[in-house]
Amino acid sequence: MNKKAQLKLEYNKIIDLLEEQASSPSGKQRCKKLNPMVQIEDIQLAQEQTASAFTRIVKKGRISFSGCYPIEDSLMRLEVGGVLTCNELLHIAKLLQVTNKVKSFGRHDTVDDSEDCLDPYFNQLEPLSILSNEISRCILGEYEISDDASSTLKHIRKSIQLLNERVHSTLNSLVNGSLKSYLQDSLITMRGDRYCIPIKAEYRSQVPGMIHDQSSTGSTLFIEPMAIVKLNNDLKELYGKEQEEIQVILARLSNETGEYVQELRTNFSILTELDFIFAKGMLALSMNASKPLFNTRGYIHIREGRHPLLDKKKVVPITLTLGDTFDLLIITGPNTGGKTVSLKTVGLFTLMGQAGLHIPALDRSELAVFHEVYADIGDEQSIEQSLSTFSSHMTNIVSFLQDVDEHSLVLFDELGAGTDPTEGAALATAILSHLHQRGIRTMATTHYSELKVFALSTEGVENACCEFDVETLRPTYRLLIGIPGKSNAFAISKKLGLPDYIIDEAKLQLSEHDESFEDLLSDLEESRKTIEKERAEIASYKLEIQQLKSRVEKKQVRLDEQKERILREANEKANVILREAKEVADETMKNFRKFGKENISVSEMERERERLRKKISKTQEKTSLQPRKPKKQHKPSDFKLGESVKVLSMNLTGTVSSLPDAKGNLFVQMGILRSQVNISDLEIIEEPMTITAKQMRRTSNGKMKMQKSLSVSPEIKLLGKTVDEAIAELDKYLDDAYLAHLSPVRIVHGKGTGALRQAVHNYLKRLKYVKSYRLGAFGEGDAGVTIVEFK
Repeated sequence: MNKKAQLKLEYNKIIDLLEEQASSPSGKQRCKKLNPMVQIEDIQLAQEQTASAFTRIVKKGRISFSGCYPIEDSLMRLEVGGVLTCNELLHIAKLLQVTNKVKSFGRHDTVDDSEDCLDPYFNQLEPLSILSNEISRCILGEYEISDDASSTLKHIRKSIQLLNERVHSTLNSLVNGSLKSYLQDSLITMRGDRYCIPIKAEYRSQVPGMIHDQSSTGSTLFIEPMAIVKLNNDLKELYGKEQEEIQVILARLSNETGEYVQELRTNFSILTELDFIFAKGMLALSMNASKPLFNTRGYIHIREGRHPLLDKKKVVPITLTLGDTFDLLIITGPNTGGKTVSLKTVGLFTLMGQAGLHIPALDRSELAVFHEVYADIGDEQSIEQSLSTFSSHMTNIVSFLQDVDEHSLVLFDELGAGTDPTEGAALATAILSHLHQRGIRTMATTHYSELKVFALSTEGVENACCEFDVETLRPTYRLLIGIPGKSNAFAISKKLGLPDYIIDEAKLQLSEHDESFEDLLSDLEESRKTIEKERAEIASYKLEIQQLKSRVEKKQVRLDEQKERILREANEKANVILREAKEVADETMKNFRKFGKENISVSEMERERERLRKKISKTQEKTSLQPRKPKKQHKPSDFKLGESVKVLSMNLTGTVSSLPDAKGNLFVQMGILRSQVNISDLEIIEEPMTITAKQMRRTSNGKMKMQKSLSVSPEIKLLGKTVDEAIAELDKYLDDAYLAHLSPVRIVHGKGTGALRQAVHNYLKRLKYVKSYRLGAFGEGDAGVTIVEFK
């Protein structure tokens, strides 16, 4: 694609942003060379690679390719048998370390991770860990070889160290001994790789040795004493051997590296490509971009696209279509309203998408594949070439007008501007009509009313405008397809303070046709706003109705299921309860007969009684009902003495025995029970229920005397009784007290040995209707009394 259009659409700035995301020199160079492609297969592959990199970054974070140094020159030297330097070998080792890290990053952590198009790249990487570790072991730095690189080097350096110690020892003995008075300074220095000492010039003859240097004043001579000449010679020889051994080590490492030249070249190439691909993924992440769809039909559909070079927190997204029912879009509106930004957004998205970059728009946005993008945007007047604004635009248009075809996208900014408006509008209409007849996808911005009329009257041409708020004199930057825009010159001038008489005079200059056209545009704009508002309200109502309908349907389904479940469970429980009640009744009657005929001990009777009581308690738990609300809310004045009522929480009927108090509490007599109940828990019933005390006192052989429970004492005394007798009497008493709603009650068992108290406590632990029990406090009987509270 032509570079001029890329420059006008600021594609180079996108490349600069992409280059910043790459982490290796070779990756940055790869980013610089990125150009839009024209084959849809290549574009889709590049987009898929970007999407895969984006997904991996989101899952695992960013991967750095820093350390991927260019090694091609070193590989070429290896191919001809050359020896590499320490620095070159270190670069290769670093490359292999990056290779190992990147290969690990490319592995899928779980079996659920599906393969993507980047897996072949990761699979081709060869870390060559043995070679990398060997280079790192032998070479510590750019100019430093490890002592352990070879046994010979280690031996040489050990000898150098010992010889250095001998030289220093000898020189120290001379400096601190016989030559001390001849020294300029008491120190040891080096001149030309030889150890020397500074001697005063007047004592030259007193110190035998070789002169290597003198001070600038000539007062100091640097002499190598004869005593260390041989040692220095030996030391220099060892240094030479050290360098020879280092060359042997480098040659060995170079030879080992030369066996993997092809693998190293492949690693470098793949790492460069992966760095480039992940740079595209990072750019997409930073722009909050998505993968566009592509077609070869020339159809463009951008969903809420944001210009990538503008602040994403401030830029207003645009939604735009082109190439479906129309192939020419004419955008009108006031200056600084966003027309040029919309134009550049479409062109830049096309270049980015065809380069394999994601675009900052909603997903499912669609772009067309164009072979060329031509743009005439901006002012290119040139004094040197004697070109005015109009001439520069026309020169640019002429340069590409003969090359455009149906595979081109053409963008015009202010087409026909810079000359006589009548001629400019006519010329602009002719150019756009020519492109439209050839089916070339075109977008143009303008202020000319003639072009608005051309769009309204020509099939396949559509108007669009950038919305402008006249009240605030600010553009909203919203792009509206299908509506021609107004320049709003009169309204803006009036807001800025231009006198009304000047504006009225200007309006007189407009022809009746022009004025009516502007009025038509105003009416269209008002109608559009009204329709948009009503459409938004209708959509809101529809959504609300749909949500309400969905909630009602779900609630009805839930209620039907709950009703069916409750009925089924109730029937099952009722059958179980009736069966168990029958079994308990039968067994109770059988035991009564047995106890009446046989001489059964009290303890055995107590055990049998406890077993039956547990059965009854279990049945009561199963039949417990949740309190219901009364059908009608009653007032305190509705209740009369002796009136029949139903206690909903207990599911029992009774009669009112006292009038409600200020809190709405009254006493209800339910058979042998007299309980205080709030009127909110009562329901008045029509059928009276009369149970007299006389009827309750009727008894016969084999039946319990129920009237005893009407006068239960809050205390029972078990003093002087055996454990079995006391437990039997206590059981009966606790049942009566619980039914009479007495709580708490006192059990007097005395202190004694504590056996009876322990037996009482053990028994209380097993009773489910006992809430708590404790020993009496001071004044309540201390340890001789137990206080019991019922649930």
